[in-house]
Amino acid sequence: MSGQPNTRLADLFGIAGWSKGELARLVNRQAAAMGHPQLATDTSRVRRWIDMGEIPRDPVPRVLAKLFTEQLGRVVTIEDLGLVRHGRAGRRRGGGGDEPSDGLPWTPGQTAAVLTEFTGMDLMLNRRGLVGAGSALAAGSALSSAMHDWLHTDPALTTRSPHSDPPLHADPAGYDRYEAAPIGSQEIEELERSVEVFRAWDAARGGGLQRKAVVGQLNEVGGMLTYRHPEHLQRRLWGVAANLAVLAGWMSHDVGLEPTAQKYFVIAAHAARESGDRPRAGEALSRAARQMVHLGKPDDALDLMKLAKSGSGAQTLPRTGAMLATIEAWAQASMGNGQAMRRTLGVAEELFASDKGDVPPPSWMQMFEEADLYGMQALAYRTLAEHDPKAASLVQGPAKRALSLRDEARSRSEIFDNLSLAAGYFIDDDPDQADHYARLALVSMGSNSSQRTWVRLRQMYRLTHQYARDPKIRELREEIEDSLPKPVTKPEKGTSRRA
Repeated sequence: MSGQPNTRLADLFGIAGWSKGELARLVNRQAAAMGHPQLATDTSRVRRWIDMGEIPRDPVPRVLAKLFTEQLGRVVTIEDLGLVRHGRAGRRRGGGGDEPSDGLPWTPGQTAAVLTEFTGMDLMLNRRGLVGAGSALAAGSALSSAMHDWLHTDPALTTRSPHSDPPLHADPAGYDRYEAAPIGSQEIEELERSVEVFRAWDAARGGGLQRKAVVGQLNEVGGMLTYRHPEHLQRRLWGVAANLAVLAGWMSHDVGLEPTAQKYFVIAAHAARESGDRPRAGEALSRAARQMVHLGKPDDALDLMKLAKSGSGAQTLPRTGAMLATIEAWAQASMGNGQAMRRTLGVAEELFASDKGDVPPPSWMQMFEEADLYGMQALAYRTLAEHDPKAASLVQGPAKRALSLRDEARSRSEIFDNLSLAAGYFIDDDPDQADHYARLALVSMGSNSSQRTWVRLRQMYRLTHQYARDPKIRELREEIEDSLPKPVTKPEKGTSRRA
């Protein structure tokens, strides 16, 4: 007991709207349902948790996390509730790793524990039709400061691993998890192939359709990581976890679950580092940076990009460096820094051209091709045009080049290219061409589950206002208004809600 109020728990308790007595009754009822009928919590104990900082024994923290998750309709972890014990290298019953701490970075055991807990709660929300949406977005500067020193050192799985028990010993961390078992190289190969399937689905149809499957697969991999496999298998398994966590984060971002997405990107960075793939960790952080630009926080994005680039290390291939540079350029464009944006796009082109292809790119970089380089250039110029309309004419070249190179399976990227072109033409005072490309985007959007495409469509729709008297544009505006998703009425507290 710290003697100090648990402000995290107090804040969430206030949002949930329970009385202390009501929460005590709910804890007892839920604990019995989870196989702990002997638990007897009362109002005074709840008061000590909140007002005195007392941390209850297991399973109460897990019970509280489940109750708050269901009540608030978003993922609430033990960490979010401030119920993590500090000051000791605690071990769970049954052996296994140390408990996850509030701060960053995490040990391997903490990473596996956070992964299994967070995915388990996310899946529980999915089963109930709720929305996984963590507590709040951390600023880019806060993440980069916390992770800088850790990302710049190499992990040593054999010495840093929390598992001091013999190999193939399981740590029962997490929620609703099957009984994990040791795996071999064949099973890991199958997992790696499944990542490719999920990645292709996401590129073609958006993140909404397969998000739950990816989160479920990641939850299972978290269970596998609670065994201490031979080091070469353990590193590959961490690599699978990193790839799945990036996908889970990107799919969450694609459907508007922003704090949840950021949590997955952080988990991915930790998993990638444990796999020994620092460039993968940097790419995971670059996803968080893209998210920040999307949310109108380009300064936070630049903070994250500094860490992503410096933390990727000497293993970074030129194509990976080009991809990182395009994201940095987009952030600079969002701030109206045209000169810096152009310089950074030049760096991206040089890096991409210098990639001789003699070193096969990792699987996670195969989604950044020449079309993506031009697509990001078009997006940067389209974004800069909001600050400097003269940049609008420069959208056309790279956007059309991107469209000519696009694989048919990359329909979401094609939608973005068409929207960049339409917006560029509107800003450049060419409504006829803008109408053409806006309709091309609109045709494909109905079969795509990406909410980000609708966000970009709304951004382009704003530009149609000055041409609303043009019959063709008036008709376009009506079609857009009819196609935009209708707002969902806010549910009463404690009821289910959907994205």
